[in-house]
Amino acid sequence: MTIEFTVRDGIAEIVLNRPEALNAIDPDMRAALGDAWRRVHEDDEIRVAVVTGAGDRAFCVGSDLKKTPPPPESYAQRAFGQAASDHLLAALRTDKPLVCAVNGLAVGGGLEIALACDIRIASETASFGLSEVRVGSIPGAGGTQRLPRMINSSTAMQMLLTGDRIDAAEAWRVGLVGELCAPDELLPRAREIAGRIAANAPLAVRAVKRLVRQGADLPLDAAIDLENYVWGLVRDTEDRIEGRLAFQEKRPPRYRGR
Repeated sequence: MTIEFTVRDGIAEIVLNRPEALNAIDPDMRAALGDAWRRVHEDDEIRVAVVTGAGDRAFCVGSDLKKTPPPPESYAQRAFGQAASDHLLAALRTDKPLVCAVNGLAVGGGLEIALACDIRIASETASFGLSEVRVGSIPGAGGTQRLPRMINSSTAMQMLLTGDRIDAAEAWRVGLVGELCAPDELLPRAREIAGRIAANAPLAVRAVKRLVRQGADLPLDAAIDLENYVWGLVRDTEDRIEGRLAFQEKRPPRYRGR
């Protein structure tokens, strides 16, 4: 299996599972990732997802160039016709939080997967790069847009235009990742973060993620107006009442996503 997908205690764990190929994305893995993204979005039992790679050498090195033939359809057919998009992150549209545990090389599409996640932590041995220009291409899953929004423009442009990688320490310094961990502590830490998220009221968690994502593209006054509107929606939920009752009764809350 190119993807391992498990769910426990509201946490989905997605493991890119081609360690012999540094978890490079072949057509089978691309399709399996699409299915995984959709399941995270649609399964009400899932409150948060952790994404990582099998083995200790790589999170994901992007497309498997030996197994990625050009599509049979023209680009116009894919854009305007009936063919479903094979964009790496086309199905990744969810308000549920994604925690990425980068356990080694994160290059090309691998880094683009990490960039699409909400929280990124990394092994001290990880490294990061968008190397597409070195093979006559460009990042095609949001790399040119997300990276400059997350780190300073000069560092982003240097990475994009040279194809050079940065190590974990530099990734932390420029804000690409939020934490560095020893290799054997990485996945336990990602699971701990995911568990703390899963324990919170799911509608409130998803509302926060949507507000942060949508608000980044709005003027501040408009973003605050949107926040006030969403606050009103969350105010009337059962979970908000449950959270206050649990606090008063000094017990863990029992959130139901209502």
